[in-house]
Amino acid sequence: MATANIPVRTEGQTTCNHHKGRQLDWYCEKCQEPICAKCVSTIHKTHPMCELSEVTPQKKQDIRNFIDRTEQNDLVQIGKYITSTDTLLKDNDNIFDKLAHELKMQTDKLKQDLDNLEEETLSLYQKLKDDNIKLIQKYKQELESLNKQIKHQIQKCKTTLQQGSHIEIYDTKCEIDSRIHIPVKPTLDTVSFNPNNTPKGHLVQALGKVTTSGQSHTSTDQKRSVSLADGQQQPSSQQQSEDKGKKAVARKTLLTETKVVEEWESPCVITSICPTTDDQAWTSVNYSNTLTLLDRKGKVIQKVTHMARIMDISLSPTTHRLWACDNQNNILELVSGQLTQQFTTKTCPYSICITAKNHVIVGMSGNVSKYTTQGQMVLTTMAAGTGKPLVCTPYRITECPVTNNVAVIDHSDEDDGGDGNRHVVVMDTDFQKLFVYRGDIPSTCKQSPQTGGKPFNPCGIVYDSQGSLIIGDFNNKNVVLVNKDGKGLRILHTDRDWVWAVGVGRDDLLWVKFGFNVKDVTALQDVILQDTTVQQGVIAVIKLLQYSRV
Repeated sequence: MATANIPVRTEGQTTCNHHKGRQLDWYCEKCQEPICAKCVSTIHKTHPMCELSEVTPQKKQDIRNFIDRTEQNDLVQIGKYITSTDTLLKDNDNIFDKLAHELKMQTDKLKQDLDNLEEETLSLYQKLKDDNIKLIQKYKQELESLNKQIKHQIQKCKTTLQQGSHIEIYDTKCEIDSRIHIPVKPTLDTVSFNPNNTPKGHLVQALGKVTTSGQSHTSTDQKRSVSLADGQQQPSSQQQSEDKGKKAVARKTLLTETKVVEEWESPCVITSICPTTDDQAWTSVNYSNTLTLLDRKGKVIQKVTHMARIMDISLSPTTHRLWACDNQNNILELVSGQLTQQFTTKTCPYSICITAKNHVIVGMSGNVSKYTTQGQMVLTTMAAGTGKPLVCTPYRITECPVTNNVAVIDHSDEDDGGDGNRHVVVMDTDFQKLFVYRGDIPSTCKQSPQTGGKPFNPCGIVYDSQGSLIIGDFNNKNVVLVNKDGKGLRILHTDRDWVWAVGVGRDDLLWVKFGFNVKDVTALQDVILQDTTVQQGVIAVIKLLQYSRV
Protein backbone atom coordinates (compact mmCIF):
# COMPACT_ATOMS: atom_id res chain seq x y z
CA MET A 1 0.00 0.00 0.00
CA ALA A 2 2.96 2.31 0.59
CA THR A 3 3.85 2.29 -3.07
CA ALA A 4 0.33 3.04 -4.28
CA ASN A 5 1.03 6.70 -4.96
CA ILE A 6 4.40 6.20 -6.71
CA PRO A 7 4.08 7.39 -10.32
CA VAL A 8 4.23 4.90 -13.18
CA ARG A 9 7.45 4.88 -15.15
CA THR A 10 7.11 6.83 -18.37
CA GLU A 11 8.20 5.44 -21.72
CA GLY A 12 11.98 5.87 -22.20
CA GLN A 13 12.65 6.59 -18.54
CA THR A 14 15.95 4.88 -17.48
CA THR A 15 15.92 5.61 -13.73
CA CYS A 16 13.94 3.95 -10.95
CA ASN A 17 10.82 5.57 -9.52
CA HIS A 18 11.48 3.98 -6.14
CA HIS A 19 15.17 4.80 -5.81
CA LYS A 20 16.07 8.12 -7.36
CA GLY A 21 19.04 8.21 -9.66
CA ARG A 22 19.45 4.44 -9.82
CA GLN A 23 19.65 2.91 -13.32
CA LEU A 24 17.19 0.26 -14.42
CA ASP A 25 19.63 -2.58 -15.20
CA TRP A 26 17.65 -5.52 -13.87
CA TYR A 27 14.34 -7.23 -14.83
CA CYS A 28 11.79 -8.74 -12.41
CA GLU A 29 10.32 -11.82 -14.12
CA LYS A 30 7.40 -11.99 -11.70
CA CYS A 31 6.32 -8.36 -12.02
CA GLN A 32 7.55 -8.12 -15.64
CA GLU A 33 9.14 -4.72 -15.22
CA PRO A 34 12.64 -3.19 -15.20
CA ILE A 35 14.12 -2.60 -11.71
CA CYS A 36 17.31 -1.12 -10.22
CA ALA A 37 20.03 -2.84 -8.15
CA LYS A 38 18.54 -1.58 -4.90
CA CYS A 39 15.10 -2.99 -5.86
CA VAL A 40 16.79 -6.40 -6.05
CA SER A 41 17.46 -6.37 -2.30
CA THR A 42 14.29 -4.51 -1.22
CA ILE A 43 10.99 -4.41 -3.08
CA HIS A 44 11.64 -7.40 -5.38
CA LYS A 45 13.83 -9.28 -2.91
CA THR A 46 12.12 -12.67 -3.22
CA HIS A 47 11.19 -12.40 -6.90
CA PRO A 48 12.96 -14.26 -9.71
CA MET A 49 15.04 -11.79 -11.73
CA CYS A 50 17.81 -11.37 -14.25
CA GLU A 51 19.81 -8.64 -15.88
CA LEU A 52 17.77 -6.47 -18.28
CA SER A 53 20.14 -7.27 -21.16
CA GLU A 54 19.21 -10.95 -20.91
CA VAL A 55 15.56 -10.32 -21.98
CA THR A 56 16.45 -8.01 -24.84
CA PRO A 57 16.85 -10.81 -27.50
CA GLN A 58 13.34 -12.13 -26.80
CA LYS A 59 11.85 -8.64 -26.85
CA LYS A 60 13.52 -7.99 -30.20
CA GLN A 61 12.03 -11.18 -31.59
CA ASP A 62 8.56 -10.18 -30.33
CA ILE A 63 8.95 -6.83 -32.09
CA ARG A 64 10.00 -8.53 -35.33
CA ASN A 65 7.03 -10.90 -35.10
CA PHE A 66 4.68 -7.94 -34.65
CA ILE A 67 6.15 -6.16 -37.67
CA ASP A 68 5.87 -9.24 -39.85
CA ARG A 69 2.36 -10.10 -38.73
CA THR A 70 1.05 -6.60 -39.09
CA GLU A 71 2.62 -5.99 -42.50
CA GLN A 72 1.52 -9.31 -43.89
CA ASN A 73 -1.99 -9.39 -42.47
CA ASP A 74 -3.46 -6.29 -40.87
CA LEU A 75 -2.05 -3.71 -43.28
CA VAL A 76 -2.99 -5.85 -46.25
CA GLN A 77 -6.57 -6.23 -44.93
CA ILE A 78 -6.88 -2.53 -44.20
CA GLY A 79 -5.63 -1.80 -47.71
CA LYS A 80 -8.33 -4.03 -49.13
CA TYR A 81 -10.93 -2.24 -47.03
CA ILE A 82 -9.72 1.11 -48.34
CA THR A 83 -9.90 -0.17 -51.88
CA SER A 84 -13.38 -1.58 -51.30
CA THR A 85 -14.65 1.84 -50.24
CA ASP A 86 -14.11 3.00 -53.80
CA THR A 87 -16.35 0.16 -54.93
CA LEU A 88 -18.88 1.06 -52.24
CA LEU A 89 -18.93 4.66 -53.41
CA LYS A 90 -19.40 3.56 -57.00
CA ASP A 91 -22.14 1.08 -56.04
CA ASN A 92 -23.84 3.72 -53.91
CA ASP A 93 -23.89 6.10 -56.87
CA ASN A 94 -25.21 3.37 -59.16
CA ILE A 95 -27.96 2.35 -56.73
CA PHE A 96 -29.32 5.85 -56.25
CA ASP A 97 -28.89 6.74 -59.90
CA LYS A 98 -30.93 3.65 -60.74
CA LEU A 99 -33.55 4.54 -58.14
CA ALA A 100 -33.76 8.09 -59.49
CA HIS A 101 -34.14 6.69 -63.01
CA GLU A 102 -36.87 4.28 -61.92
CA LEU A 103 -38.67 7.07 -60.07
CA LYS A 104 -38.51 9.32 -63.12
CA MET A 105 -39.73 6.50 -65.36
CA GLN A 106 -42.67 5.84 -63.02
CA THR A 107 -43.44 9.55 -62.79
CA ASP A 108 -43.34 9.91 -66.60
CA LYS A 109 -45.62 6.88 -66.90
CA LEU A 110 -48.09 8.38 -64.44
CA LYS A 111 -48.01 11.66 -66.34
CA GLN A 112 -48.68 9.75 -69.56
CA ASP A 113 -51.48 7.81 -67.90
CA LEU A 114 -53.01 11.09 -66.71
CA ASP A 115 -52.70 12.53 -70.21
CA ASN A 116 -54.34 9.41 -71.64
CA LEU A 117 -57.07 9.55 -69.03
CA GLU A 118 -57.64 13.21 -69.80
CA GLU A 119 -57.84 12.42 -73.52
CA GLU A 120 -60.26 9.55 -72.94
CA THR A 121 -62.46 11.66 -70.67
CA LEU A 122 -62.47 14.59 -73.09
CA SER A 123 -63.33 12.16 -75.88
CA LEU A 124 -66.23 10.89 -73.77
CA TYR A 125 -67.37 14.46 -73.16
CA GLN A 126 -67.24 15.18 -76.89
CA LYS A 127 -69.17 12.02 -77.78
CA LEU A 128 -71.87 12.79 -75.22
CA LYS A 129 -71.99 16.36 -76.46
CA ASP A 130 -72.37 15.25 -80.10
CA ASP A 131 -75.01 12.68 -79.19
CA ASN A 132 -76.97 15.32 -77.33
CA ILE A 133 -76.67 17.73 -80.24
CA LYS A 134 -78.17 15.11 -82.57
CA LEU A 135 -81.03 14.44 -80.18
CA ILE A 136 -81.73 18.16 -79.72
CA GLN A 137 -81.57 18.86 -83.46
CA LYS A 138 -83.92 15.98 -84.23
CA TYR A 139 -86.29 17.19 -81.52
CA LYS A 140 -86.18 20.70 -82.98
CA GLN A 141 -86.91 19.41 -86.50
CA GLU A 142 -89.89 17.44 -85.24
CA LEU A 143 -91.22 20.50 -83.42
CA GLU A 144 -90.73 22.72 -86.50
CA SER A 145 -92.48 20.15 -88.69
CA LEU A 146 -95.37 19.93 -86.25
CA ASN A 147 -95.53 23.71 -86.04
CA LYS A 148 -95.79 23.89 -89.85
CA GLN A 149 -98.52 21.24 -89.94
CA ILE A 150 -100.57 22.99 -87.26
CA LYS A 151 -100.32 26.38 -89.03
CA HIS A 152 -101.41 24.74 -92.28
CA GLN A 153 -104.32 23.09 -90.48
CA ILE A 154 -105.41 26.40 -88.92
CA GLN A 155 -105.27 28.14 -92.29
CA LYS A 156 -107.37 25.35 -93.79
CA CYS A 157 -109.91 25.75 -90.98
CA LYS A 158 -110.17 29.49 -91.61
CA THR A 159 -110.72 28.94 -95.34
CA THR A 160 -113.34 26.25 -94.66
CA LEU A 161 -115.23 28.57 -92.31
CA GLN A 162 -115.36 31.27 -94.99
CA GLN A 163 -115.93 29.26 -98.15
CA GLY A 164 -116.47 25.60 -97.30
CA SER A 165 -119.52 23.52 -98.07
CA HIS A 166 -121.43 21.59 -95.43
CA ILE A 167 -119.52 18.41 -96.15
CA GLU A 168 -116.16 20.25 -96.07
CA ILE A 169 -117.03 21.80 -92.68
CA TYR A 170 -118.00 18.35 -91.39
CA ASP A 171 -114.78 16.76 -92.61
CA THR A 172 -112.68 19.56 -91.18
CA LYS A 173 -114.33 19.15 -87.78
CA CYS A 174 -113.62 15.43 -87.84
CA GLU A 175 -110.01 16.13 -88.74
CA ILE A 176 -109.39 18.49 -85.84
CA ASP A 177 -110.89 16.02 -83.37
CA SER A 178 -107.71 13.96 -83.57
CA ARG A 179 -105.21 14.98 -80.85
CA ILE A 180 -102.02 16.79 -81.70
CA HIS A 181 -99.06 14.60 -80.67
CA ILE A 182 -96.22 16.79 -79.51
CA PRO A 183 -92.80 15.08 -79.87
CA VAL A 184 -91.39 13.69 -76.66
CA LYS A 185 -88.48 15.73 -75.31
CA PRO A 186 -85.33 13.57 -75.56
CA THR A 187 -83.46 12.34 -72.51
CA LEU A 188 -79.95 13.72 -72.79
CA ASP A 189 -76.82 11.99 -71.59
CA THR A 190 -75.47 13.65 -68.46
CA VAL A 191 -71.94 13.86 -67.15
CA SER A 192 -70.35 15.32 -64.03
CA PHE A 193 -66.82 15.84 -62.80
CA ASN A 194 -65.84 15.96 -59.12
CA PRO A 195 -62.24 17.19 -58.94
CA ASN A 196 -60.02 15.68 -56.27
CA ASN A 197 -59.07 18.62 -54.08
CA THR A 198 -56.52 16.63 -52.08
CA PRO A 199 -54.96 14.13 -54.51
CA LYS A 200 -51.64 13.70 -52.69
CA GLY A 201 -52.60 10.44 -51.01
CA HIS A 202 -53.54 8.80 -54.30
CA LEU A 203 -50.47 10.18 -56.05
CA VAL A 204 -48.24 8.75 -53.33
CA GLN A 205 -50.01 5.41 -53.64
CA ALA A 206 -49.67 5.40 -57.43
CA LEU A 207 -45.98 6.28 -57.31
CA GLY A 208 -44.96 3.16 -55.39
CA LYS A 209 -43.45 1.87 -52.15
CA VAL A 210 -40.11 2.95 -50.70
CA THR A 211 -38.54 0.76 -48.03
CA THR A 212 -35.30 1.84 -46.31
CA SER A 213 -33.11 0.01 -43.81
CA GLY A 214 -29.94 0.82 -41.88
CA GLN A 215 -28.74 3.37 -39.32
CA SER A 216 -29.78 6.92 -40.05
CA HIS A 217 -28.22 9.96 -38.47
CA THR A 218 -31.75 11.33 -38.01
CA SER A 219 -33.13 8.27 -36.26
CA THR A 220 -32.04 5.67 -33.73
CA ASP A 221 -34.15 2.98 -35.41
CA GLN A 222 -32.12 0.17 -36.93
CA LYS A 223 -34.80 -0.45 -39.53
CA ARG A 224 -37.63 1.71 -40.76
CA SER A 225 -40.14 1.44 -43.53
CA VAL A 226 -41.65 4.41 -45.35
CA SER A 227 -44.72 3.11 -47.12
CA LEU A 228 -45.81 5.30 -49.99
CA ALA A 229 -48.37 2.73 -51.10
CA ASP A 230 -49.27 -0.49 -49.39
CA GLY A 231 -51.10 -2.00 -52.30
CA GLN A 232 -53.59 -4.36 -50.73
CA GLN A 233 -52.76 -3.31 -47.17
CA GLN A 234 -54.97 -1.12 -45.08
CA PRO A 235 -53.75 2.55 -45.19
CA SER A 236 -52.53 3.86 -41.86
CA SER A 237 -54.38 6.60 -40.01
CA GLN A 238 -51.66 9.08 -41.07
CA GLN A 239 -52.28 8.21 -44.69
CA GLN A 240 -55.97 8.74 -44.12
CA SER A 241 -55.47 12.31 -42.91
CA GLU A 242 -56.61 13.84 -46.19
CA ASP A 243 -59.93 13.75 -47.99
CA LYS A 244 -59.23 11.75 -51.14
CA GLY A 245 -62.06 11.97 -53.65
CA LYS A 246 -61.77 10.88 -57.25
CA LYS A 247 -63.18 12.38 -60.39
CA ALA A 248 -66.41 10.71 -61.37
CA VAL A 249 -68.26 10.22 -64.62
CA ALA A 250 -71.97 9.60 -64.10
CA ARG A 251 -73.22 6.81 -66.31
CA LYS A 252 -76.79 5.78 -67.07
CA THR A 253 -76.47 3.14 -64.35
CA LEU A 254 -73.99 3.22 -61.50
CA LEU A 255 -74.87 -0.04 -59.79
CA THR A 256 -72.49 -2.06 -61.99
CA GLU A 257 -69.51 -0.30 -60.36
CA THR A 258 -69.94 -2.42 -57.22
CA LYS A 259 -68.72 -6.00 -57.30
CA VAL A 260 -70.01 -8.73 -55.01
CA VAL A 261 -66.76 -10.37 -53.87
CA GLU A 262 -68.30 -12.90 -51.47
CA GLU A 263 -71.86 -13.95 -50.67
CA TRP A 264 -73.02 -16.52 -48.14
CA GLU A 265 -75.92 -17.39 -45.92
CA SER A 266 -75.57 -15.75 -42.53
CA PRO A 267 -75.03 -18.29 -39.74
CA CYS A 268 -76.58 -15.92 -37.22
CA VAL A 269 -78.90 -12.94 -36.93
CA ILE A 270 -76.91 -9.68 -37.21
CA THR A 271 -77.74 -6.04 -36.47
CA SER A 272 -74.16 -4.84 -35.85
CA ILE A 273 -71.05 -5.80 -37.79
CA CYS A 274 -67.43 -4.76 -37.13
CA PRO A 275 -64.86 -6.03 -39.68
CA THR A 276 -61.32 -6.56 -38.38
CA THR A 277 -58.00 -5.89 -40.12
CA ASP A 278 -57.49 -9.58 -40.94
CA ASP A 279 -60.62 -10.21 -43.06
CA GLN A 280 -62.81 -11.31 -40.17
CA ALA A 281 -65.77 -9.57 -38.56
CA TRP A 282 -67.35 -9.42 -35.12
CA THR A 283 -71.16 -9.46 -35.20
CA SER A 284 -73.99 -9.05 -32.73
CA VAL A 285 -77.77 -8.70 -32.66
CA ASN A 286 -79.44 -6.21 -30.36
CA TYR A 287 -81.75 -8.71 -28.67
CA SER A 288 -79.16 -11.43 -27.97
CA ASN A 289 -76.35 -11.97 -25.46
CA THR A 290 -73.92 -13.54 -27.96
CA LEU A 291 -71.06 -12.13 -30.00
CA THR A 292 -69.90 -14.07 -33.08
CA LEU A 293 -66.61 -13.78 -34.96
CA LEU A 294 -66.88 -14.78 -38.64
CA ASP A 295 -64.30 -15.14 -41.40
CA ARG A 296 -64.92 -13.75 -44.90
CA LYS A 297 -66.42 -17.10 -45.99
CA GLY A 298 -69.00 -17.13 -43.19
CA LYS A 299 -67.28 -19.67 -40.97
CA VAL A 300 -67.82 -19.14 -37.23
CA ILE A 301 -64.39 -18.59 -35.64
CA GLN A 302 -65.43 -17.73 -32.09
CA LYS A 303 -68.49 -17.11 -29.93
CA VAL A 304 -68.62 -15.02 -26.76
CA THR A 305 -71.63 -15.24 -24.45
CA HIS A 306 -72.56 -12.43 -22.07
CA MET A 307 -74.91 -12.41 -19.09
CA ALA A 308 -77.01 -9.53 -20.47
CA ARG A 309 -78.48 -8.43 -23.79
CA ILE A 310 -75.88 -6.79 -26.06
CA MET A 311 -77.14 -3.58 -27.68
CA ASP A 312 -74.25 -2.67 -29.99
CA ILE A 313 -70.52 -3.28 -30.63
CA SER A 314 -67.56 -1.22 -31.87
CA LEU A 315 -63.96 -2.03 -32.74
CA SER A 316 -61.23 0.38 -31.56
CA PRO A 317 -59.30 1.74 -34.58
CA THR A 318 -56.14 2.09 -32.47
CA THR A 319 -56.06 -0.93 -30.14
CA HIS A 320 -58.27 -3.16 -32.35
CA ARG A 321 -60.05 -4.33 -29.18
CA LEU A 322 -63.80 -4.99 -29.32
CA TRP A 323 -66.15 -2.95 -27.12
CA ALA A 324 -69.85 -3.44 -26.45
CA CYS A 325 -72.75 -1.97 -24.50
CA ASP A 326 -75.57 -3.95 -22.89
CA ASN A 327 -79.09 -3.30 -21.61
CA GLN A 328 -77.85 -3.26 -18.01
CA ASN A 329 -76.10 0.11 -18.64
CA ASN A 330 -72.67 -1.52 -18.89
CA ILE A 331 -69.86 -0.42 -21.19
CA LEU A 332 -67.69 -3.46 -21.83
CA GLU A 333 -64.37 -4.40 -23.42
CA LEU A 334 -63.52 -7.86 -24.73
CA VAL A 335 -60.53 -9.03 -22.69
CA SER A 336 -59.15 -12.58 -22.91
CA GLY A 337 -62.35 -13.83 -24.50
CA GLN A 338 -64.65 -12.27 -21.87
CA LEU A 339 -66.67 -9.05 -21.91
CA THR A 340 -65.29 -7.04 -18.99
CA GLN A 341 -67.11 -4.03 -17.50
CA GLN A 342 -65.17 -0.76 -17.82
CA PHE A 343 -67.85 1.63 -16.57
CA THR A 344 -71.62 2.15 -16.47
CA THR A 345 -73.99 4.81 -17.81
CA LYS A 346 -76.99 6.35 -16.06
CA THR A 347 -79.43 5.16 -18.73
CA CYS A 348 -79.53 2.23 -21.13
CA PRO A 349 -77.08 2.66 -24.03
CA TYR A 350 -78.48 2.15 -27.55
CA SER A 351 -75.19 2.37 -29.44
CA ILE A 352 -71.44 2.66 -29.01
CA CYS A 353 -68.44 3.92 -31.01
CA ILE A 354 -64.74 3.86 -30.07
CA THR A 355 -62.83 6.81 -31.54
CA ALA A 356 -59.31 7.12 -32.93
CA LYS A 357 -58.34 8.99 -29.73
CA ASN A 358 -59.63 6.07 -27.67
CA HIS A 359 -62.73 7.83 -26.39
CA VAL A 360 -66.00 5.97 -25.97
CA ILE A 361 -69.05 7.57 -27.61
CA VAL A 362 -72.34 6.22 -26.27
CA GLY A 363 -75.80 6.87 -27.68
CA MET A 364 -78.67 6.96 -25.16
CA SER A 365 -82.23 8.23 -25.08
CA GLY A 366 -82.11 11.93 -25.97
CA ASN A 367 -78.35 12.32 -26.09
CA VAL A 368 -74.96 11.23 -27.35
CA SER A 369 -72.09 11.41 -24.83
CA LYS A 370 -68.33 11.00 -25.07
CA TYR A 371 -66.39 9.31 -22.23
CA THR A 372 -62.85 8.32 -21.42
CA THR A 373 -62.25 4.57 -21.26
CA GLN A 374 -62.54 4.90 -17.44
CA GLY A 375 -66.02 6.41 -17.72
CA GLN A 376 -65.33 10.12 -17.18
CA MET A 377 -67.70 12.19 -19.34
CA VAL A 378 -65.93 14.48 -21.81
CA LEU A 379 -68.79 15.84 -23.95
CA THR A 380 -72.55 15.45 -24.42
CA THR A 381 -75.31 16.60 -26.79
CA MET A 382 -77.95 16.62 -24.06
CA ALA A 383 -80.14 19.67 -24.52
CA ALA A 384 -80.39 22.19 -21.71
CA GLY A 385 -83.87 22.92 -20.37
CA THR A 386 -86.79 21.55 -22.38
CA GLY A 387 -85.33 22.02 -25.87
CA LYS A 388 -85.54 19.21 -28.41
CA PRO A 389 -82.45 16.99 -28.33
CA LEU A 390 -80.03 17.17 -31.26
CA VAL A 391 -80.29 13.37 -31.41
CA CYS A 392 -83.34 11.60 -29.97
CA THR A 393 -82.78 7.88 -30.62
CA PRO A 394 -79.12 7.26 -31.54
CA TYR A 395 -79.41 3.79 -33.13
CA ARG A 396 -75.85 3.60 -34.57
CA ILE A 397 -72.73 5.82 -34.39
CA THR A 398 -69.58 6.00 -36.52
CA GLU A 399 -66.50 8.26 -36.57
CA CYS A 400 -64.80 9.57 -39.70
CA PRO A 401 -61.12 8.50 -39.89
CA VAL A 402 -60.27 11.61 -41.93
CA THR A 403 -62.08 14.49 -40.17
CA ASN A 404 -63.07 12.79 -36.88
CA ASN A 405 -66.64 13.98 -37.49
CA VAL A 406 -69.31 11.79 -35.92
CA ALA A 407 -72.33 10.47 -37.82
CA VAL A 408 -75.36 9.20 -35.89
CA ILE A 409 -78.43 7.32 -37.13
CA ASP A 410 -81.38 8.94 -35.31
CA HIS A 411 -84.50 6.75 -35.35
CA SER A 412 -86.27 9.69 -33.70
CA ASP A 413 -88.74 7.62 -31.66
CA GLU A 414 -91.55 9.58 -30.04
CA ASP A 415 -90.71 8.06 -26.64
CA ASP A 416 -87.32 9.78 -26.90
CA GLY A 417 -88.76 13.15 -27.96
CA GLY A 418 -88.60 12.54 -31.73
CA ASP A 419 -91.10 12.89 -34.55
CA GLY A 420 -90.67 9.43 -36.08
CA ASN A 421 -88.81 10.66 -39.17
CA ARG A 422 -85.57 8.69 -39.30
CA HIS A 423 -82.43 10.45 -40.49
CA VAL A 424 -78.65 10.78 -40.05
CA VAL A 425 -77.08 13.61 -38.04
CA VAL A 426 -73.43 14.50 -38.68
CA MET A 427 -71.58 16.46 -35.98
CA ASP A 428 -68.06 17.84 -35.65
CA THR A 429 -65.63 16.87 -32.88
CA ASP A 430 -67.38 19.31 -30.49
CA PHE A 431 -70.77 17.69 -31.22
CA GLN A 432 -71.96 20.70 -33.17
CA LYS A 433 -74.37 19.80 -35.97
CA LEU A 434 -72.90 20.01 -39.48
CA PHE A 435 -75.81 18.65 -41.52
CA VAL A 436 -78.71 16.21 -41.53
CA TYR A 437 -79.03 13.59 -44.26
CA ARG A 438 -82.55 12.39 -45.03
CA GLY A 439 -81.93 9.91 -47.82
CA ASP A 440 -81.65 12.17 -50.86
CA ILE A 441 -79.91 10.57 -53.85
CA PRO A 442 -79.14 11.91 -57.36
CA SER A 443 -81.92 11.62 -59.96
CA THR A 444 -79.48 9.67 -62.16
CA CYS A 445 -79.70 6.77 -59.69
CA LYS A 446 -82.74 4.89 -60.91
CA GLN A 447 -84.55 2.72 -58.38
CA SER A 448 -86.88 -0.14 -59.08
CA PRO A 449 -90.55 0.26 -58.14
CA GLN A 450 -90.09 -2.51 -55.57
CA THR A 451 -87.30 -0.73 -53.70
CA GLY A 452 -87.46 3.01 -54.29
CA GLY A 453 -89.67 5.72 -52.87
CA LYS A 454 -90.25 4.38 -49.35
CA PRO A 455 -89.49 6.41 -46.21
CA PHE A 456 -85.76 6.64 -45.50
CA ASN A 457 -84.89 4.14 -42.76
CA PRO A 458 -81.13 4.00 -42.04
CA CYS A 459 -80.14 0.88 -40.10
CA GLY A 460 -76.41 0.68 -40.86
CA ILE A 461 -73.78 3.40 -41.09
CA VAL A 462 -70.00 3.53 -41.42
CA TYR A 463 -67.28 5.82 -42.78
CA ASP A 464 -64.76 4.45 -45.27
CA SER A 465 -61.06 5.32 -45.31
CA GLN A 466 -61.64 8.24 -47.69
CA GLY A 467 -64.12 10.00 -45.39
CA SER A 468 -67.23 9.05 -47.40
CA LEU A 469 -70.30 7.91 -45.51
CA ILE A 470 -71.93 4.57 -46.34
CA ILE A 471 -75.53 4.13 -45.20
CA GLY A 472 -77.74 1.06 -45.35
CA ASP A 473 -81.35 2.11 -46.10
CA PHE A 474 -83.52 -0.67 -44.63
CA ASN A 475 -86.83 0.21 -46.33
CA ASN A 476 -85.46 0.90 -49.81
CA LYS A 477 -82.96 -2.00 -49.65
CA ASN A 478 -80.15 0.28 -50.80
CA VAL A 479 -76.58 0.91 -49.75
CA VAL A 480 -75.91 4.61 -50.38
CA LEU A 481 -72.63 6.54 -50.68
CA VAL A 482 -72.71 10.07 -49.21
CA ASN A 483 -69.87 12.61 -49.41
CA LYS A 484 -68.41 14.61 -46.53
CA ASP A 485 -70.78 17.52 -47.20
CA GLY A 486 -73.92 15.42 -46.92
CA LYS A 487 -74.59 15.01 -50.64
CA GLY A 488 -75.83 11.60 -51.74
CA LEU A 489 -73.42 10.53 -54.46
CA ARG A 490 -74.96 7.29 -55.63
CA ILE A 491 -76.42 3.91 -54.79
CA LEU A 492 -73.64 1.37 -54.29
CA HIS A 493 -75.93 -1.64 -54.26
CA THR A 494 -79.62 -2.48 -54.34
CA ASP A 495 -80.81 -5.82 -53.02
CA ARG A 496 -84.04 -7.80 -52.89
CA ASP A 497 -84.00 -7.80 -49.09
CA TRP A 498 -83.68 -5.25 -46.31
CA VAL A 499 -80.33 -3.84 -45.18
CA TRP A 500 -79.68 -4.60 -41.51
CA ALA A 501 -76.05 -3.65 -40.93
CA VAL A 502 -72.95 -2.36 -42.74
CA GLY A 503 -69.24 -2.38 -41.90
CA VAL A 504 -66.00 -1.48 -43.66
CA GLY A 505 -62.94 -3.70 -43.47
CA ARG A 506 -59.45 -3.77 -44.95
CA ASP A 507 -59.11 -2.05 -48.35
CA ASP A 508 -62.60 -0.57 -47.81
CA LEU A 509 -64.18 -3.98 -48.36
CA LEU A 510 -67.83 -3.47 -47.47
CA TRP A 511 -69.62 -6.08 -45.34
CA VAL A 512 -73.43 -5.85 -45.57
CA LYS A 513 -76.10 -7.96 -43.89
CA PHE A 514 -79.29 -8.37 -45.98
CA GLY A 515 -82.55 -10.11 -45.14
CA PHE A 516 -83.48 -12.03 -42.03
CA ASN A 517 -84.35 -15.44 -40.61
CA VAL A 518 -88.13 -15.66 -40.65
CA LYS A 519 -88.11 -17.89 -37.57
CA ASP A 520 -86.54 -15.06 -35.56
CA VAL A 521 -89.77 -13.18 -34.98
CA THR A 522 -88.14 -10.76 -32.54
CA ALA A 523 -85.97 -9.38 -35.35
CA LEU A 524 -89.09 -8.45 -37.30
CA GLN A 525 -90.67 -6.18 -34.72
CA ASP A 526 -89.99 -3.08 -36.82
CA VAL A 527 -90.65 -4.73 -40.19
CA ILE A 528 -93.77 -4.29 -42.30
CA LEU A 529 -94.76 -7.92 -42.73
CA GLN A 530 -97.08 -7.11 -45.63
CA ASP A 531 -94.07 -6.49 -47.87
CA THR A 532 -94.59 -8.80 -50.86
CA THR A 533 -90.85 -9.40 -51.28
CA VAL A 534 -90.64 -11.34 -48.01
CA GLN A 535 -89.87 -14.99 -48.70
CA GLN A 536 -90.28 -17.97 -46.43
CA GLY A 537 -87.28 -19.79 -45.00
CA VAL A 538 -83.77 -18.52 -44.37
CA ILE A 539 -82.85 -15.59 -46.61
CA ALA A 540 -80.37 -13.80 -44.37
CA VAL A 541 -77.15 -13.28 -46.32
CA ILE A 542 -73.84 -11.48 -45.92
CA LYS A 543 -72.39 -9.85 -49.02
CA LEU A 544 -68.84 -8.50 -49.28
CA LEU A 545 -68.86 -5.61 -51.74
CA GLN A 546 -65.92 -3.91 -53.45
CA TYR A 547 -67.08 -0.57 -54.76
CA SER A 548 -65.51 2.01 -57.04
CA ARG A 549 -65.43 5.76 -56.38
CA VAL A 550 -65.21 6.55 -60.10
